Amino acid sequence: MKSPWRDIVRRRYSQQLVMAVAIPLFQQMTGINVIMFYAPVLFNTLGFGLRRQRVADFGGDHRRREHGRDVGVSVHGGQGGGGAQMLVSQVTVGAIPARYAKAVVVVICAYVAAFAWSWRPLAWLVPSEVMSLEVRPAGQSITVAVNMLMTFTVAQAFLPMLCRLKILLFFAAWVTVMALFVALFVPETKGVSIEDMSSLWSSHWYWRRFVDGDDHASHLRDIEMGTK
Repeated sequence: MKSPWRDIVRRRYSQQLVMAVAIPLFQQMTGINVIMFYAPVLFNTLGFGLRRQRVADFGGDHRRREHGRDVGVSVHGGQGGGGAQMLVSQVTVGAIPARYAKAVVVVICAYVAAFAWSWRPLAWLVPSEVMSLEVRPAGQSITVAVNMLMTFTVAQAFLPMLCRLKILLFFAAWVTVMALFVALFVPETKGVSIEDMSSLWSSHWYWRRFVDGDDHASHLRDIEMGTK
């Protein structure tokens, strides 16, 4: 791990660089921080008083903690199932008339719960699992940096966007894109040891073209023997 920043931009690690950028970016494009930061604003537009807003916030936070305990789910199962639940919740909120405020709160709680058992834990676990040891320091640094940058961007852009479009439908479209990305480009890591991740990439239908076959295996052997 002498030069992780130099290595991560090499062709053989292209897929890992993509995961370090795309997964934290997609996590923020679920719209979760719109709910977390601006729930009082959203509930106020629905006619809720301050006391009811606090009750609704507490209920969402309780569910988030409760469902966030178990991260022993597969990448595709967790992000696919959670993504489907978030998508349905966002579309439902966008379609419910404002006069049905209580129904909106219930659906938002379902959305927060879906995030808690899918994109919340897995967006941090997956990048660490798919990184090779020699590029993991750089990869994890990029993951955290992208997450913080997108948190700031979404928080700043939300209020202007709220005045111009149905914001949750915007994020619902992103959830659809995210689900397709996971299904097509993120390998299933459940039951795969970190040492076996290189073979997982070399067998993936798309990313195997970026892995240099025998040269990549030789590179890993050199690292294990301490010659590189």
